[in-house]
Amino acid sequence: MLLKSIVYNGEKEDIIDGLEYIKHNLELKGIKVGISESIENRTHFVKMFCSDEFFNSRVEYNFNLYLSMVLYEIMTKEFYNKKLIEFLNENYFFLKAEEIKDLKSICKDSFLCNGKIKDENEVYYINRKNSITKKIFSCVSENELINIEGFIRFRIKEMESDFQAIVDKSVEKYMIDKEYNEFINLLKYFVDIQESKIDEVNIYPDANERYIIKDKDGKDIGRDLVKNLKNTKYDSKENQEDIIISGLITLSPRSIVIHNVEEFKKRELIDTISNVFEDKVKFYDDNEERESLKDKLEKINKDLIKV
Repeated sequence: MLLKSIVYNGEKEDIIDGLEYIKHNLELKGIKVGISESIENRTHFVKMFCSDEFFNSRVEYNFNLYLSMVLYEIMTKEFYNKKLIEFLNENYFFLKAEEIKDLKSICKDSFLCNGKIKDENEVYYINRKNSITKKIFSCVSENELINIEGFIRFRIKEMESDFQAIVDKSVEKYMIDKEYNEFINLLKYFVDIQESKIDEVNIYPDANERYIIKDKDGKDIGRDLVKNLKNTKYDSKENQEDIIISGLITLSPRSIVIHNVEEFKKRELIDTISNVFEDKVKFYDDNEERESLKDKLEKINKDLIKV
């Protein structure tokens, strides 16, 4: 059974690798695929076959899906190589040459988005990638012959807005990250010029999405954080994270111990403290310590029973 006829010009490793990728993935599912190729004036004519005994609608669907994924990567390279710089220069003319260089690399990763999902931005990239792949899949399913060059030439315009949306999101994230890093560097500067006013600060989460701040002797020093902050109340839940950061910078402790980090509802606080105070930050799991103490008590009890 003929699965698809594919035509392309010249020696293109990405297409050859893509066809091998399709063949390999189908064979992993127990489906044997044959490839027949002929060349005329540097134009390659490829036919991909599947034995009649293996062929069904599911096999056809999987083949078209894999081919769509291959075409997506080819179209990504086309947009990246021929349209990305022009789009960045037209829409983000205020960016410096070094920033454009950084964004080229970032956009390439955003287009492919093959790693683990780390944040909502990558969810966005994957959704856009799926949107483009669905459009490609629709075209692939309707045609028995795919001319790679013609397909890219006539279809990339249709998908250009999705690629541009990925670029816009990448630029937005890049600018936010840049501003955050500048903010962190400023806070680190303030910490460096401050004289340390306390040896150790311990930060605990509580059940109400608030925080308990203690010194090394266990004394609650939450309100001490705001002594030098004008018009600020530590009881204000809305800006408690900002108060803690500002208070820590003012106190400039020699050591910060964050307890039970997994129980913190807002990871941003932990990240900011870690980035600003770096080696001064330590993590301690009270729950693990309690488990360890429980194990010791159980062992003592077992030994007493034996006696």
